[in-house]
Amino acid sequence: MDHHGKAPDQKRPGACQENGLTNGFHPSQSHDANHSVKASLSSIGGAGSEGSHNVLENLHLNHVHDDVQCNGSPAKRCKLRRRMDSVRKSRPPFPWFGMDIGGTLVKLVYFEPVDITAEEEQEEVENLKSIRRYLTSNVAYGDTGIRDVHLELHDVSMCGRTGNLHFIRFPTHDMLAFIQMGRDKNFSSLHTTLCATGGGAYKFENDFRTIADLELLKLDELDCLIQGLLYVDAVGFNGHPECYYFQNPSQPDNSTKQPCNLDNPFPMLLVNIGSGVSILAVYSKDNYKRVTGTSLGGGTFLGLCCLLTGCDSFEEALEMAAKGDSTNVDKLVKDIYGGDYERFGLQGSAVASSFGHMMSKEKRDSISKEDLARAMLVSITNNIGSIARMCAVNERIERVVFVGNFLRINTVSTKLLAYAMDFWSKGQLRALFLEHEGYFGAVGAFLELLRSSDDLQ
Repeated sequence: MDHHGKAPDQKRPGACQENGLTNGFHPSQSHDANHSVKASLSSIGGAGSEGSHNVLENLHLNHVHDDVQCNGSPAKRCKLRRRMDSVRKSRPPFPWFGMDIGGTLVKLVYFEPVDITAEEEQEEVENLKSIRRYLTSNVAYGDTGIRDVHLELHDVSMCGRTGNLHFIRFPTHDMLAFIQMGRDKNFSSLHTTLCATGGGAYKFENDFRTIADLELLKLDELDCLIQGLLYVDAVGFNGHPECYYFQNPSQPDNSTKQPCNLDNPFPMLLVNIGSGVSILAVYSKDNYKRVTGTSLGGGTFLGLCCLLTGCDSFEEALEMAAKGDSTNVDKLVKDIYGGDYERFGLQGSAVASSFGHMMSKEKRDSISKEDLARAMLVSITNNIGSIARMCAVNERIERVVFVGNFLRINTVSTKLLAYAMDFWSKGQLRALFLEHEGYFGAVGAFLELLRSSDDLQ
């Protein structure tokens, strides 16, 4: 048995696999492996305007359809029709989901088909329509569920279907309410198994089974993270690059966001900042290792902010941090040396001791909650940046990519990480970021649904 909970050598390939989906993750070797990965991942599906529609669909479905209509003998046309029918029958039934159940947030990716025929719509069962209407007609679900509309990928083509990919998140503490909603909407009549990754796939497995009559296909979260990242980067962000960096990182107040292409991604150091932090050295699409990590991540920032400031959410904590001044809390090099520590190139503005001023009662009495939130954000970010840089040096990797929901709406941290990478490496390391920050694990789980279509029917 593998870490997916099934024997891989017994897995039957579905039509989506036979038509290129699995091969998309295992391209033939060439002198330019990075280019092969990019091209093959693009063949899984496409999005956006610049001709990036699904190569898989064009080669294996549209062309088959043309051949059926126009070419060959009656026997050949019959064979092609059977092939096209096989592809259709081997797709997993709608709805198509992928889930990443993290320690703080649940991330959900949903494929909304936009090419439904009149015949399909007439035959579609009511609870499937109800689920689609509920997910796509709302941008908020209850008090805590959010659909990130600005991240939606349009006109994505996968396994011969065209649709939009929606990105939805809600706090993990609301997971039981989500499971109960699945039971109320009779989800088990449409699927018996859901593809899920993250620690919550193990923690909530029994709840899915007993409450909603659903089984979870549990997937390794780091496998899903890498596969999801490579896929989304390959298809792009509605005609624009998924990846970006900050120009002039040494001047955070004046640095500007610039798009870039991750055309040659390997090797890369992948820093995933969620509740905690995992740092991976990725050498190819299926060759990576976890170098190290730290327990001081996004969960630490939010937990300590709630404790020190009384805030109730990540958004509120970031809003407070944006208004604060961390130098009222942190002790800087200039507070110790009276200026720069020139011998070792330490600027006077560098943090010498996080929360170092809090030893003084006078300082404690003068700070604001906003100052505390900002200092907490800077402390966590600096620690992550420092560890990431040391890992990049040790692994001899120059490409450092930061992902994870800690970076959502968090320009303070992204700019600080960009500055740290640039400063400590003397311009040799550039911090790279991705638009869909924390959703790559869910995308990877979604891709597994399509790859395992025969197993899930």
